[in-house]
Amino acid sequence: MYYTVVLVLNDLEHEAAILDGWEKTGVTGVTIMDSTGLGRVRQRASLRDDMPLMPSLHSLLHAGEEHHRTFISVVDGDEIVDRIIAATQAVLGDMTAPDTGILFVMPVTRVVGVPRRGHY
Repeated sequence: MYYTVVLVLNDLEHEAAILDGWEKTGVTGVTIMDSTGLGRVRQRASLRDDMPLMPSLHSLLHAGEEHHRTFISVVDGDEIVDRIIAATQAVLGDMTAPDTGILFVMPVTRVVGVPRRGHY
């Protein structure tokens, strides 16, 4: 069975280590997207309430918007999912700790364009 593995990574300093770990598990493709969460949007909105009516270009360029990275991979089989989770936790540690990230897995009922296990 195929699964979609999604990791929303909070600390971008771990990005390379996560990708290396996933590749070592046998992952052959990962889609990586910049993302942000509701908490960050709300925090940013509340911070901007006191912005001047005409902010300087310098202040806009250096506003320091924070992003996450969202990794998405479609993989074939429970074994590789378990290896991906273990590799992720080896880098991030206890993912229940604040500001680490979230990983979830969803079953995929159909997939087109991903080779079956053993046909890579």
